[in-house]
Amino acid sequence: MTRNQQDAAPEGGTGKRPAAATENGLPTANGVAEFLRRNPDFLARQPELLDVLIPPARQRGDGVVDLQQFMVERLRNDLAEMAAARDALVTTGRGNLSAQARVHKSILTLLAARTFEHFIETLTTDVAVILDLDVITIGVEQTRDNASHAPTPGVCRLEPNMVDCLIGARQGIALRANAAGDPAVFGAGAGLVRSAALIRLSISEATPVALLALGSREPGHFQPGQGTELLCFLARVVENSIRGWLNLPA
Repeated sequence: MTRNQQDAAPEGGTGKRPAAATENGLPTANGVAEFLRRNPDFLARQPELLDVLIPPARQRGDGVVDLQQFMVERLRNDLAEMAAARDALVTTGRGNLSAQARVHKSILTLLAARTFEHFIETLTTDVAVILDLDVITIGVEQTRDNASHAPTPGVCRLEPNMVDCLIGARQGIALRANAAGDPAVFGAGAGLVRSAALIRLSISEATPVALLALGSREPGHFQPGQGTELLCFLARVVENSIRGWLNLPA
């Protein structure tokens, strides 16, 4: 009688199918060892397993260090560090793309304003929501010319030279990771602020120094050392928009 295919001996075997060596549904150590003996090229076909296997230390004699094992361990640690750095880079990149998209959406929303008052309202309400912030205000230093003007909702009056005191005489932006909101800058929303970005606004030579203030209730939302290009770009759009709405010279 001709034997069927299922009765054929395993390749490289003795003609007898070995009994399955399992324990709780998993192969035993002896079973794994027997499998590797029958498949000596298994690791060559599955090289990724070498990243999780720990090779045995070779016996070189008393006081002799196995440099091969040391090198393997170092390479494994280097690989783990590279993977962690890669993951951090991907996370940062995704965060930057998300922030960029929010700023772009904020700018498009500002450009749709119908009046100057609507522009200020959009900046202090809609843009705050888009950027996931709690408070956005504009601060303008007081002068003799604007001291008697009626206040505009969302615009705070600042004392003379206050912008330099808050940001620095030659600085364009200041980031504060853990700071209570200043009522003079954030008005009624100051109690919500635990982290802030303060950006100088140079609207026109014909206007006093102004300030764009962004506040978050999350400590560390803004922090020194983080990228400020997008925030400064938003501030430049605000400058140019106000200049256009008020017909001011550059």
